[in-house]
Amino acid sequence: MKIPEYKMAGGILLRPIRKADAETLTKNINNPKIARYTLNIPHPYKLKDAHWWIEHNLKIRKKKQPEKINWMIVKDGEVIGSVGVNTLTYSGIYRHRAEFGYWLAEQYWGQGIMPAAVKKVITFGFKELGLRRIEAHVFKANKQSARVLEKNGFKQEGFLKKYSFKNGKYIDEYLYAKVK
Repeated sequence: MKIPEYKMAGGILLRPIRKADAETLTKNINNPKIARYTLNIPHPYKLKDAHWWIEHNLKIRKKKQPEKINWMIVKDGEVIGSVGVNTLTYSGIYRHRAEFGYWLAEQYWGQGIMPAAVKKVITFGFKELGLRRIEAHVFKANKQSARVLEKNGFKQEGFLKKYSFKNGKYIDEYLYAKVK
């Protein structure tokens, strides 16, 4: 599947992942404040983690209907974040809904980058993938992430007690969704 690139305000580019992204990805994601609010991003985040994630995404992207599509958020040639959808395919059956996730380097928080990137990706999901529902899980303490979703028309649908387990602790989450 060809994944489109999007030019955004402030010289920001939303584009597919590349092998050459490993170093700047590692540099900008390796932050305990990012890992704290994400289920699958470890801290410390090492170069080997970046190489694994890049190869994983490149392999999936070769499929006719990839179950995951991730874009890199790039400024001045440097990966400063990522946003993507997991289209929830089961046994090769393409489904109508997707899970949504993202992260952004701390020095870019509060600049409107993530709400704009989220808007591009959800538009792609509804128009190009034919999705009818996009959902996101937000750790209870992550008020900023909830706000990004709300700015893009997501509605809180539920509160999930002890839904995830990370670093030896159970985590409460909010379930947000946008439907078409």
